[in-house]
Amino acid sequence: MAKAIKFSTLSSQDKALVITITGLAVIVRLYKIWQPTSVVFDEVHFGGFATKYIKGKYFMDVHPPLAKLLITLAGYLAGFNGNFDFKDIGLEYAEANVPYVAMRLLPATLGVLVIPLTFFTLKAYGCSSLNASLGSMLILFDNALTTQSRFILLDSPLVFFTALTSYAWVNFRNQVPFDGAWYYYLLLTGLSLGATVSVKWVGLFTIAWVGIGTLSDLWRLLGDLSVTPLTYAKHFFVRVVCLIVVPVTFYLLMYVIHFICLVNPGDGDGFMSSEFQATLNNKQMADTPADVALGSHVTIRHLNTQGGYLHSHDHLYPGGSKQQQITLYPHKDDNNIWLIDNITSDNPIDFRAVSEPVFLRNGDLIRLEHISTNRRLHSHDVRPPVTEADWQNEVSAYGYKGFNGDANDHFRIEIVESKSKPGKSCEYVRAIETKFRLIHTITGCALFSHKIKLPSWGYEQQEVTCARQGTLPNSIWYIEYNEHPLLNETAEKVNYPRLGFFGKFFELQRVMWDTNAGLVASHTWDSRPESWPYLRRGINFWIKDHRQVYLLGNIFVWWLSSATLVVYALFKVLTILRWQRGYPDYDHYSVRLFDANVGYNVVAWALHYFPFYLMKRQLFLHHYLPALYFAILGLCTAWDIACKKLIRNKYLVSVSTLVIFLASLYIFYLLSPLIYAEKWTKSSCENARLMKHWDFDCNTFHSDINMYDVNSTVAASEATAAVKDEL
Repeated sequence: MAKAIKFSTLSSQDKALVITITGLAVIVRLYKIWQPTSVVFDEVHFGGFATKYIKGKYFMDVHPPLAKLLITLAGYLAGFNGNFDFKDIGLEYAEANVPYVAMRLLPATLGVLVIPLTFFTLKAYGCSSLNASLGSMLILFDNALTTQSRFILLDSPLVFFTALTSYAWVNFRNQVPFDGAWYYYLLLTGLSLGATVSVKWVGLFTIAWVGIGTLSDLWRLLGDLSVTPLTYAKHFFVRVVCLIVVPVTFYLLMYVIHFICLVNPGDGDGFMSSEFQATLNNKQMADTPADVALGSHVTIRHLNTQGGYLHSHDHLYPGGSKQQQITLYPHKDDNNIWLIDNITSDNPIDFRAVSEPVFLRNGDLIRLEHISTNRRLHSHDVRPPVTEADWQNEVSAYGYKGFNGDANDHFRIEIVESKSKPGKSCEYVRAIETKFRLIHTITGCALFSHKIKLPSWGYEQQEVTCARQGTLPNSIWYIEYNEHPLLNETAEKVNYPRLGFFGKFFELQRVMWDTNAGLVASHTWDSRPESWPYLRRGINFWIKDHRQVYLLGNIFVWWLSSATLVVYALFKVLTILRWQRGYPDYDHYSVRLFDANVGYNVVAWALHYFPFYLMKRQLFLHHYLPALYFAILGLCTAWDIACKKLIRNKYLVSVSTLVIFLASLYIFYLLSPLIYAEKWTKSSCENARLMKHWDFDCNTFHSDINMYDVNSTVAASEATAAVKDEL
C-alpha cells in the first residue's frame, strides 16, 4: 500500500514544484479577471440567481444549488445587495457597482485548486513528478478549462469537486483498510461526491464511477478467503455510510439551505404546485369554505401546467372573434374571480341572496361570470388565437351586464374522481379537494390549457382553449378561493396540505427533471457529443467593443487525450484476443498497471461522456469538461508507463515531455485573446483558426491593433465632454 499523497508527505522538490505550478495557475486563471467588465454568457443566469438568493425570491433552475450558493456568498461578502439583475449579455457591471470580480474569483479560485489536485492525483497513481507536473500543466493550459473558470458559471466548481473526488478515491484505494487515512479518504470521497452532484446532476456519473469501483472491490474481497464474514460486513457497512449516506445527506443539506434562503414569491413560482407556493411568504392562503355553491365567488386553477388561475381582463383578441381574452395568470389578482351561476336565462335567481345555499354537484350545468367585466366564459367554433388546430376552439369572455347570454356560455361539471379526494369530494364540488373538467355543452369540448404563451398582445400569459381531444391532465381544474354570504365562519373550511421539507424536495426534483428534459429547442451554439472529443466547435460567450470571448479547448490537448482513449481501446481488444489464444500478457506487471490506471480513467471518461448521447436536450461543449479531465488523467498515466517501460532513456523522456508541454503552451497562447477578451487583429485571428469549421468571428476585431488605442482615446474624449456638459 502507498502512503497518502498530500502536500505534507511530498519531497522538498515536489513541494517546490507544487508551489510553482499553483503560483503559475493563479497568474493564468486570474489574469485580468475583471475583463470583460460586462455580463458574459450564462452569467445572465447564475449571476441572476445570486440576486434572487439575496432578495429571497424563489426561482427554479435545472441545477442543484451548491455552486450558486457559493457564488452568492462570495458576492454577499463583497457587498453585493442584489440590486442588479444580470438580464442581458453585455450589460455593464461598473455602472451598478456590482462586485463581479469577487463573484468571478470563486470559480476562478476553484479552477486554480484543480491544478495541484491533478498533481496529487497523478502522484497517487504512481506517476513521476515530471509527468504529474505535465498533467497539471495540460489542465492549466487548456483554453476551455481556463475560460470556463473565469466567469460566474457552474462548470469550474463542477470540475473542482470531480477532481477532488478522483483525488480522494485514488488515495483511499492506496491505504491499508481500517486505518485512519483509509477512513479519512473514504469520508472525503463521500463528501466530494455529495458536493459534485450538488453542483450539477452530472455528478451522478461520478457517483457511478465510484460505485463501479466499490462493487469491484467488494467482489474481490468476497473471493478473498482471508477476509472473515465480520470483516467483510465492516467493509460493506463503512462504504454504505460514507459513499451513500454521506453524499445523500450532503445533497439534502444543500436544499435545506436553498429553501431557507428562498422564502418570498418569485418568477419560479409558476413551475411549482399550489401546495408548494403556499409555503412562500404572501402566498399562504387563508382557510376557505369547503363546499362550493351557486352564487359563490371563486378562483379556478389549472392543475397540470402550474400556469395559474383562469383569468380575463378588459382586452380583446386581435383576431378570431375579437372578444375579450381568456388566459391563465400565475399571480393572485381581482381579474381571477368568477361568479358561479346556473344556466336559467328566464327569471334569473340571485343565488347569493337565497335562504339556503345550492351546492354544486357532479354533472351540474353552470355559467361563469367574470366579476370585474360582467362577461361570461364563452366558447364557439372559432380557432384559438395561437393554436390554430381543428380540434381546439377559442375561449373568450362575452356579454355585458344585464345580458342573459346564450347556450355557448354553458358548461357541465365533470368531476375526475381519480384526482379528487375520496369521499364527498367525488360527488360535490369542494374547494381544493375536487378536481373537475368543464365540458362545453354545445361542442363537447373541455376547457383546456397548455404551456403555450400568447404574444405581447396577451401579455405573454398562458393560452386557454376548448379542446375536443385534449389530454386529460391539461383539462383538469379545481377551485382554490371560495366565498359565499351563506358560508360563514361556522362553515367547514379547507386549505392546502402543508408541505414539509421532503414534500418540497421531491417536487422540486421532479420539476427540475421535467424542465431539464424539456430544453430541446435548438440553440445557436449547441453541439452534439460526437463532436466534442475532436473539438469541432466552441461557444461564443461575449462580443463587444471589437473583442470576443469564445470557449474553445486546446486542440493539441484534446486530440492527444482522445488518441489515448483510442490506444487504450485497441490495447484492450488486442489483449483480450491474445488472452483467448493463451498468451500470458497479464503476467506482466506493466500490462496490469496500464490496464488498471489508464483503464480506470477511461471508464470514468466513458461514464461522463456516453450518457449525453441519450439526452435530447440542448448540449454544449462545456458539458465535456468533466470527461476531458479524466481523459487527461488517462493520457498522463499512459505516458508515465510509456516513459518508464518503453522509452526509459531519461534524457529522451525529459525532451519528449517538454515537447508535449510546449505544444500545448503554444496553442494556448495562440488562442488566448479569446480567453481574456484581449486586443486582436483580423489577420491574427484568421491565422489562429486551425480548424476551418471553428466559428469564432474574426470580423469582430480591428484590422490594425493601433485602432484600439484610437477608439480608447475617442471614448475618453467623449466621456470628458459629457462630464463638462453636465457641469
